Amino acid sequence: MKADQDPLSTRLTPRQIVTAMSGLIIAMLLAQLDNMIVAPALPTIVGDLGGMDHLAWVTTGYVLASTVATPIWGKLGDIFGHRRTFMISIAVFLLGSALCGMSQDMAELIGFRAFQGLGAGGLMVGIMAAIGLMVPPRERGKYQGIMMAVMPLAMIGGPLLGGFITDNASWRWAFYVNLPLGILSLVVCWFTLKLPRQERTAKVRIDWWGSAVLSVWITALVLMLSWGGSQYDWNSPQIIGLGVTAALGLVVFLVIENKAAEPVIPLRLFSSSNFSLANALGFIVGFAMFGGITFLPQFQQYVQGQSATSSGLLLMPMMIAAMIVSLSGGLIITRTGHYKSLPIIGSALMAFGLFLFSTMGLDTPAWQSGVYMAILGAGMGCMMQTTNLIAQNSVNIRDIGAATGTSTFARNMGGSLGISVLGSIYANRLVDTMGKAGGSGSVHQSGQITPAALHSMPAAIQDLFKTAVTSGIQSVFFWAALVAAVGFLLALFIRHVPLRGHAPTPTEAVEATAEELAF
Repeated sequence: MKADQDPLSTRLTPRQIVTAMSGLIIAMLLAQLDNMIVAPALPTIVGDLGGMDHLAWVTTGYVLASTVATPIWGKLGDIFGHRRTFMISIAVFLLGSALCGMSQDMAELIGFRAFQGLGAGGLMVGIMAAIGLMVPPRERGKYQGIMMAVMPLAMIGGPLLGGFITDNASWRWAFYVNLPLGILSLVVCWFTLKLPRQERTAKVRIDWWGSAVLSVWITALVLMLSWGGSQYDWNSPQIIGLGVTAALGLVVFLVIENKAAEPVIPLRLFSSSNFSLANALGFIVGFAMFGGITFLPQFQQYVQGQSATSSGLLLMPMMIAAMIVSLSGGLIITRTGHYKSLPIIGSALMAFGLFLFSTMGLDTPAWQSGVYMAILGAGMGCMMQTTNLIAQNSVNIRDIGAATGTSTFARNMGGSLGISVLGSIYANRLVDTMGKAGGSGSVHQSGQITPAALHSMPAAIQDLFKTAVTSGIQSVFFWAALVAAVGFLLALFIRHVPLRGHAPTPTEAVEATAEELAF
């Protein structure tokens, strides 16, 4: 078989592909719902269990574990089969969700959230790798459109459901709600998802050392950026030790991967400049996306006075814009085969949208921040699917799992570091602003203030806390905008490489549409 040949594209009809994708669609809904449901509940969760300083770690623990696990799931899929590893990752995710709902303190929640993230690392990489195996890149836009059809339910229903649960029930149901949907996904995948196992003539060798060292240096890096300047001084032995561990760990990891028979992240993939650029852009998308979803509810609930339900609803402009643009971009790529302009436009819109957020103040109305969200969402929509498509199109089909895992790893790494760095900036600005305004007596208590409790406090304390939150939000989005601007410069260097596969003829398009309608 030729290196650029897609084995399933000649064997599966559109109807067969749609049937096989049904389990993936449910899993996509599962993955999207978790992020969307938890975000509006975060202020109440942190206020209930204690500690505004732990806010970032509720998400960082999840994203960090997901980041470390993503390339490992991708490589295991290449070795043992993507169907098997995908279903195992769903089971791990469900167990983690149940444990999160039973958490009694912040330490337990962060630990169980990390375990949940281990399973989440296999969800998206499993979905994208399966689509990559079934559909050649040139025709992938149409089927991604089918996948995207479920995203409005997650993007709109998720924040609403998360807010409703927080306002009317225990926040623990934000995690328990994953269980019935996850079980349904497992059942459907068992009967419908049929993927070939990659043939291997050599003995299977798992890169255990590479996986272990990868976990060490990423964890050290995230801890250094999270604790530096807040928990410990930047020149403290703890931070210096973490920095040295991260640097040495990265060097050791590169040496191991260069010699491993089955490296978890094959370094040969980076010989393609497009693959490297796509991963760099994916990193930036994660940085901006997780930053927006994590910190916007803080401003909406504390400053704008919205309930958890309303703050979830107010995220809709960003989600809907991302969905529409991503779907439209996929159709354009399928029809024309051109994609280079999408990451350029997307990174520019992201940088502009993030900068607009940095200008928000105490009197910024909800409709105005909604416009900013739509701009940011449009930029994200241009980037989310395109970066993964470019990465997959840059490698041999036998490395589709490793490439997809690496691409998802880069995006999750951006999210993990973004939340850590931006969370540290946010917390520091919150404390500094309250201290300078004479609220030193309230600084320690600020981590225990829920949105509902704040609005029952004296007006002077409310004004002080709202000013501090606004200052933190402005700093967070200013730095995020600078990172997105770097992405715009990188996007200019992407080369247009023809996508594998062919443009559908009019006859093929009619037949495909008829089969999908019949299904």
